[in-house]
Amino acid sequence: MQMLLEFLPLAAFFLAYRFAGGIYPATATLMAAMVLSLAVLWARRRRPPAMFTLSTVLVLAFGTLTLLLRDARFIQWKPSIFLWLLALAFLGSVFMGRETLAQRVLQPALGKARLQRSDWLKLNTAWVLYGLVTGAANLLVAYHASESAWVSMKLWGLTGSMFLFLLGQVLWLQLTGRLRE
Repeated sequence: MQMLLEFLPLAAFFLAYRFAGGIYPATATLMAAMVLSLAVLWARRRRPPAMFTLSTVLVLAFGTLTLLLRDARFIQWKPSIFLWLLALAFLGSVFMGRETLAQRVLQPALGKARLQRSDWLKLNTAWVLYGLVTGAANLLVAYHASESAWVSMKLWGLTGSMFLFLLGQVLWLQLTGRLRE
């Protein structure tokens, strides 16, 4: 249910872009959908996911700038800023606390399987690199492709790359035998 609530604003953005007349109605739709999803997540758990909360704050800030200044570049920057902040958080976690951010995020999904610190550091480094590269790729598309191409890349490219990245991590863990209990 949580994944659906986190994905619905992106789908609403894409549909509003296609059927409601462009980037400005889509941005307003995204802002409203993010707030609504965050409210539902908060009502269900009394503690919304930190990454989704950060994403919502960024959408509201960059969306407001987009609408007030009538400049789509602000909403186009949002994914890059989010991904770079995420990369910075993963990088910082290596130096703060006992566990990396990768371990804090992924350990519950792995169940009883336990990884060595060196494995967590590899996964954490992969997240840092993913955030940096994907954030840069977002800006490349935003500045060198049409607005419509950027919207499609935001929906399919960023979502697809995240899915493939997570799948790659799981495959790496399985193929190297690191998921043994």
